[in-house]
Amino acid sequence: MTEAPERKAWRSWLPFTTLGIATALAFVVKAPHITHRPAPEIFAAVALTAAWILWWVTLHPHWATRRVHMTVFFVGLLSCNLLLVWCSPFFGFFTWTANLFVIYALPGRWRIAGAVPGAAITGLSQVGGFGTLAVFGGVIAFLVVVAANLLIAGVMLYVETRNERDARRRVRMIDELAEANTKLEEALRENAGLHAQLLVQAREAGVLDERQRMAGEIHDVLAQGLTGIVTQLEAAEAAEADPGDRDRHLATAKRLARESLSEARRSVQALRPQQLDAAPLPDVLADVVRGWSGLHTTTDARLIVTGEPARLLPEIEATLLRTAQETLANVARHAHARRVALTLSYMEDLVTLDVRDDGAGFDPHLPRPVSDTGGFGLRAMRERLTRIAGTLDVESEPGAGTAISACVPAIPVGGLA
Repeated sequence: MTEAPERKAWRSWLPFTTLGIATALAFVVKAPHITHRPAPEIFAAVALTAAWILWWVTLHPHWATRRVHMTVFFVGLLSCNLLLVWCSPFFGFFTWTANLFVIYALPGRWRIAGAVPGAAITGLSQVGGFGTLAVFGGVIAFLVVVAANLLIAGVMLYVETRNERDARRRVRMIDELAEANTKLEEALRENAGLHAQLLVQAREAGVLDERQRMAGEIHDVLAQGLTGIVTQLEAAEAAEADPGDRDRHLATAKRLARESLSEARRSVQALRPQQLDAAPLPDVLADVVRGWSGLHTTTDARLIVTGEPARLLPEIEATLLRTAQETLANVARHAHARRVALTLSYMEDLVTLDVRDDGAGFDPHLPRPVSDTGGFGLRAMRERLTRIAGTLDVESEPGAGTAISACVPAIPVGGLA
């Protein structure tokens, strides 16, 4: 633990100051009952004490954390204190200051043990020196003074120990705070990296989603429209002998071309199907079924609506419409069915679109190739439905027709506001 500068400062000047004052008192103050050693001995003891403190404390402050060094320093300091009091009792003024080094030099409970000899040496100086111990009354006075010194030293040790404990706690809290700040900075850097990564992934997902949407739009709208146009043109070519029938097929081909062009523009703008802007979903599906029946006169197509119709989110209605259109296109291309029924069911939390035909059927467990004539439709429908949390179930077997069920959440317009 690093000590505060102000706590280091007192060890730099206080011991030498009090040692100088005590030396002056030993030469200036004269008392008949106090004896002093000769001046050379006093100066030698003072020089030895000053050099001891200078070497162990002032010149080597880093030794404060080395307990072996500090133990040697404290034992030597006690010896110097005893020598000074032997030279003159007035050096008790300095020995009391030396007790402060107990806190500096010894760890933990050893400080209490170290305070005892320091208090005894100071008490010896306070009662007049070694000569006082020759009489019984002097010994009693010495013990009383030592007890008082120990009480004062104990209070000082308690206060200093508590201060050191609080200081260690503050340092530990600062270290923990610094560590927490470091971890927080690392977490922020990681979050920034993850955020950048998520942005990249979001852009990639947006691009992929847009590609899938355009692919579905091309398949559901343009391909179906072009197929209808080709069918009508082929029928018009086959009806050369009947101008009225030929004109009817040509008019139908023109209408399909215009509708396909309009839908292509709408798809590029990512808008909802144009039919849904003017009518509710059941009416639009009824128009789709009627139009499909007009093009495929050999198949009976019907729409059944159950439940209470409600206006749903545009994405949901558009998905159901595209599912119906793609399913009818698949029936026309592959099923060769005589009947097809579409059932639109409005329930409390769900809306389902069931399409059943009595056509050729297929094995849904066998892989179907992706080609210009089929195979992409079911996958496109499933992807569309998945994007709005819907599901697609297919039941079919060769010769037994096909049943397709699309299920979507019944979220009304404004339901997510």
